[in-house]
Amino acid sequence: MATFTIDTDNNVAAHAEVPAAGEDLQSFTSEKELAKLAAEWPGARLAEIWNSFAGVAPFTELKPVKKFTNRKAAVARIWAAVQRLSPDVAQPASDVAPTKEPAKKSLAKAAKRVTAHKGAKGGTEERANKKAEVIALMKRAKGVTLAEIVEVTGWQKHTVRGFVSILGSKGGETVESSKNAAGERTYRIAR
Repeated sequence: MATFTIDTDNNVAAHAEVPAAGEDLQSFTSEKELAKLAAEWPGARLAEIWNSFAGVAPFTELKPVKKFTNRKAAVARIWAAVQRLSPDVAQPASDVAPTKEPAKKSLAKAAKRVTAHKGAKGGTEERANKKAEVIALMKRAKGVTLAEIVEVTGWQKHTVRGFVSILGSKGGETVESSKNAAGERTYRIAR
């Protein structure tokens, strides 16, 4: 069984035999012993130890953390990573910072987005800036309805409302909002 050491600079090393005792070295051979050592350490040190592994070969899949949810989880993750340093461990720990596969986008949603983009200008050319386009629509004499903005930009209704709110408060524009007889919300930039 390998013995691991950690120094005051958080350098972790694996040894086939018990190393000579050093003033600045602490040794451990199990997760339980690591937990005993870690009980005295501040939480920030645990994060520093983890982050010293993250992204470095053979730990390229590990991601840095700002802090751990609790000491027990930190010790478990560090122990799993440390075991990979040991020459007598054949397989790397599989439960160390599992990598997530990117979510697969729905084809229906992607097609809907493409349709919304094509409908905006009547073609497939790219728009330079959706925000400028919405502002131009809002400057028309009759303004623009919420539904028209959603159709042109592909944004959701709450995104449009948020954009209009920020445009009025931080954008320096005077935005008039009203409902027509059919109950549709209309936005217009007052001149």
